[in-house]
Amino acid sequence: MKNSADIASPTESIALRAFAVLECVVNGHAPMTLDEITTALRLPKPTVFRILNLLHDADLLRRESTSKRYTVGPRLTSFSINLWRSDVLRSQWHRTLEDAVAVTGESCNLTIFENNQVLYLDRVETNHPLRLHLDIGTRVPLHCTASGKLFLCQLSEEQARQVLGREPYKQFTSKTITRFKPLQAELAKIRKTGIGTHDCELFDDSVAIAVPVRGSDSSILAAVAMHAPSSRASIKSCMESIDMLRQAAAIIASTMAPQSPVEPAKRRPTPTRTATTPRSRTVRTARP
Repeated sequence: MKNSADIASPTESIALRAFAVLECVVNGHAPMTLDEITTALRLPKPTVFRILNLLHDADLLRRESTSKRYTVGPRLTSFSINLWRSDVLRSQWHRTLEDAVAVTGESCNLTIFENNQVLYLDRVETNHPLRLHLDIGTRVPLHCTASGKLFLCQLSEEQARQVLGREPYKQFTSKTITRFKPLQAELAKIRKTGIGTHDCELFDDSVAIAVPVRGSDSSILAAVAMHAPSSRASIKSCMESIDMLRQAAAIIASTMAPQSPVEPAKRRPTPTRTATTPRSRTVRTARP
């Protein structure tokens, strides 16, 4: 005989319970165990276990081989990316980034924290002949990027260590922080300033700053970042554009959660754009 708790009511079908499990994993700051999901949802453990197996078999969730924790699977990732891209709000986000580029003169992007990485949802390139080109859908590490550090700074030490994995972290340049202790010190500064920074840590000749896109509960939903070659800009010079980036982040946040109205900045005429390359690297293009 089935347990009464396992019998889905008309208002709480197995489909809705499966969606609740997906929502729980997606909203988790780190991969979750069966017990953690069961506790969070207050559902019978056997029910959650069966749902997790179904979602895992459908590639909607992925189970880590060592820890047995559950995280977002490739099919769910693909669905979420397509949803972000097809949503009518994306055109508004893109226009907001275009306005930011027109004012700052440098490439700007919108990123989210997805599957322990930074995922580029949208990006608008500068018209400068020297720039760093990164395609939409590009994934970059957390420990050496401006947006990544923003996402990390809202996690507890235990969560951050779990997300980052074993030390030393992968080194990309001579400036990459590869140990948690110095990274933790930098995250403490970011919590105070609300600004993530990247100073030639992932790519040589590249600096960036990022500001959070916050939800109504002040949690970080996404990040708006600005990139520039370090041969043309510095972290200090990038800070001159911080107000514009924060304004862009507030506009985007207003489409994700209720916010106070934001007056958009006046848009400067955008010069003719040059062609971009399909790979992530600093490129030079000839001026017309």
